[in-house]
Amino acid sequence: MQDAPHEESHGGALGARLNWLRAAVLGANDGVVSTAGLVVGVAGATENRGTLLTAGLAGLLAGSMSMAAGEYVSVSTQRDSEKAALAQEKRELREEPEAELLELTGLLEDRGLSPEVAREAAVQLTRRDALRAHARVELGIDPDELTNPWHAAWASFLAFTVGALLPLLAIVLPPSGWRLPVTVVSVLAALAATGWSSARMGSAAVRPAVWRNMAGGALAMAVTYGAGSLLGAAGV
Repeated sequence: MQDAPHEESHGGALGARLNWLRAAVLGANDGVVSTAGLVVGVAGATENRGTLLTAGLAGLLAGSMSMAAGEYVSVSTQRDSEKAALAQEKRELREEPEAELLELTGLLEDRGLSPEVAREAAVQLTRRDALRAHARVELGIDPDELTNPWHAAWASFLAFTVGALLPLLAIVLPPSGWRLPVTVVSVLAALAATGWSSARMGSAAVRPAVWRNMAGGALAMAVTYGAGSLLGAAGV
């Protein structure tokens, strides 16, 4: 009877790892698109390497810090909610243990166990660790692995930075005449890779995801390059 919750925790851990991996891919994707749009837009107005480097670095730092701060706030809120839910569950177990046992039995029945087996499993799980049993079965929370806002913030910061480095290096390293084509090709290749990765992790169709990703990045670069070119032509 005790194997079912064990399998559930493995499944939850796998899901959590996939979510983190997907977030890393999407963070890198954001870094590629936003920085590419910025440096290509500036390249439409000027070919000065120092200006391009300054703009790219500013965009990289601003974007990565924004991603990290946003992720920290979001995950901190989630962690606070998890702690509040665990505190409430602990209080209910202390004040209404029989009602909580019946609730756990019903949840196990909902998972396919017969009433007799569900009751026996609930009793054994409650004797072993009632709070952990309710946290995992009822709340879907592992008390030992609450979300960590610092981990999330650093992961977002690093993912965005890695993605942003590609268009930044592509725009400043090649000779003047090659900067734009090298950047566009590099960015589209990176977006194809992140589109493929996100589709595979989500068990979705790969080709539409890749094309959508590439089309979005190409549109962003086209719009910002057009705006930069107009501003450059106007002498702004």
